Amino acid sequence: MTSEQPDRRALRDELADVLDAAQTGVRDVESLSDTSAFDLDDAYAIQEALTARRLARGERLVGVKMGFTSRAKMAQMGVAEVIVGRLTDAMHIGDGGEVDLSRFIHPRIEPEVAYRVGPGFDLSDPDSDLAEHVDAIAPAMEIIDSRYRDFRFTHEDVVADNTSAAAFVVGPWQPVVDAAEAAVRISVGEQESTGSTAAILDDPMNAVREAQRMCRKRGLALVPGDVVLAGAATAALPLGPVHAECEIEGLGTVSVSGVRGLEVQS
Repeated sequence: MTSEQPDRRALRDELADVLDAAQTGVRDVESLSDTSAFDLDDAYAIQEALTARRLARGERLVGVKMGFTSRAKMAQMGVAEVIVGRLTDAMHIGDGGEVDLSRFIHPRIEPEVAYRVGPGFDLSDPDSDLAEHVDAIAPAMEIIDSRYRDFRFTHEDVVADNTSAAAFVVGPWQPVVDAAEAAVRISVGEQESTGSTAAILDDPMNAVREAQRMCRKRGLALVPGDVVLAGAATAALPLGPVHAECEIEGLGTVSVSGVRGLEVQS
């Protein structure tokens, strides 16, 4: 063991503590990259440590979410690979439900396609193909809430911050259909945005394949019953105390309402 290894672990834990305090304290922080030097491997280790803190508080892993699945976003960030983050049960909101905005710093919401991992999938089996083992599809929305001030972050920063994951809502599950090039509409109060699922790596099923690859590469769990959020189909919109609804052609609708002062359920 080299002297650098414990130092690296200490840095990762220190930065995970910063992000965990930002999330639990609902306060933004400056980009970690402004004051600390760390690479992408460090960033995923920080994400792992951050997730471990959530699990220690009683949360449970329920899936993964993909990021940078827009080729335009990849170009903007100067990257050539998607990123992956974790979803926990505490992030889940029921379809048509309410979410307390006091949980977030500066929440935004975006339309997604969700897939459910079906029986028989084994991430450790090199012959197990996730694309052949998803057993359901649904319209979904993700609430992102970067813990960084003004949403200013580097590639490494956003990975460390669990890809800005904050909450998600999934509509009715249904048998898997071809969702490539489906029209998408999201309304958030009086705001509205339209797009296509083609913005998700040309076909959201491509994001499912990337989820399998990235989970293997980064040592993330992915088991039957888990949710895979394939990525955003339009730009995210600010979420306030309003009703938000997403409609995806062929999949139906999903909705959630932001409220203030809602008593948080334990």
